[in-house]
Amino acid sequence: MTVASAIGTPQIFALVDVNNFYVSCERVFNPHLENRPVVVLSNNDGCCVARSSESREIGVKMGAPWFQLKELAQKHNIVALSSNYALYGSMSDRVMSILRDYSPNMETYSIDESFLSLNGLGGLWPSASAMGQSIRYRVRQWTGLPVCVGIGPSKTLAKLANHIAKKQPRFNGVCDLASMPSAQVDSLLANIGVNEVWGVGRRIGLQLHAAGITTIQQLRDAAPSWLRAKFGVVMERTGNELRGISCLALEEVAPPRKQIISSRSFGQLVHTLPELSESVATYMSSAAETLRRENSVCEAIQVFVQTNPFREQDPQYSKGITIPLPNVSSDTRLLVRAALFGLKRIYRPGFAYKKTGVMLIGIGPAAVQQLSLLPQHGAGDKSQRLMQVMDKLNGIYGRNTVSLFSAGSRKSWTMRRENMSPGYTTNWKDVPVAHAR
Repeated sequence: MTVASAIGTPQIFALVDVNNFYVSCERVFNPHLENRPVVVLSNNDGCCVARSSESREIGVKMGAPWFQLKELAQKHNIVALSSNYALYGSMSDRVMSILRDYSPNMETYSIDESFLSLNGLGGLWPSASAMGQSIRYRVRQWTGLPVCVGIGPSKTLAKLANHIAKKQPRFNGVCDLASMPSAQVDSLLANIGVNEVWGVGRRIGLQLHAAGITTIQQLRDAAPSWLRAKFGVVMERTGNELRGISCLALEEVAPPRKQIISSRSFGQLVHTLPELSESVATYMSSAAETLRRENSVCEAIQVFVQTNPFREQDPQYSKGITIPLPNVSSDTRLLVRAALFGLKRIYRPGFAYKKTGVMLIGIGPAAVQQLSLLPQHGAGDKSQRLMQVMDKLNGIYGRNTVSLFSAGSRKSWTMRRENMSPGYTTNWKDVPVAHAR
């Protein structure tokens, strides 16, 4: 008897996840990185945010500061790369477009993960595992990226199946818990720690261990009423999901954001108002573009500045201010003007600034705008057409091809990315060239 047949559920989910996504993107265009320890660093080349399996094996921890790994890096010849988010976003889009050919119902869960609903698709493939292998082959052939596929009668089980597919080579990258005999499922779950369950963090994991639940099998077999009384309704739902009772629906359309934040630490300390103004204008331009992409508008903006709290020898200052807009808008010009107005209010000379940022708040759908007898700023057909043209040109010719003058061009304050790979898929100048003999 399988998990799915035991409960009679019609739901079948697949989770497709790219292995070591950031590192794999880099390896697609630089085969010399294969089988070598590789790490990808955070903003300003600070900490390790992605590791190859070779790096994990020699002891590189996620989030480890790069400067602390110099000795280990020399010993094992670790390759450290600056994060190239434009490349990773482009490769993610390519993977997601492939996955949409396999199911009409898909939820993009993160930059490297997607859930697919397999309901009603059983007749297209000899088995769900065969479909999973087809996904792996096509993604690898068309993008060069390796993926694993987990299949289960709930999203939690699909996520767990993906973990098993990655960790146990005998599954050849695809694990189908939905059609697996119950005895085999029991054997697998009895040997996997409860902390591997989707949604079980460190704190809940410690509480479960204290209650005698150390494996996923034990969590699955715990009484729902006991889980609810001891840990709350969320853990009761997790237990049901592990039993194959689907409680989490596929979110095909991401819910609208309540706020949009754009912020970065500087590559070097900044002292002057003009340089701070450039950074604030740049971040606001990016946030406004995201706002329009989601067909939304905002009611107010917030801007903040901050010195480096770790430089105790420097005087410290941190301040933020919220600026209500005269009317809701997504027009870059109005939002940047409001942000620069706020920046001038909170800027203080004599400080070495490490970071600025902006936040859009009071976000709502662009279609719902109140009529007003007062003049509208950054709204109306003229504003909308101008922003559409600006976004289209930047989409065709590259980000910031068209930008506000206040965002500047030199940008000496930008974050450090000394080892960033070329924009292989986002910049015509960096497209790889093949030479035939």
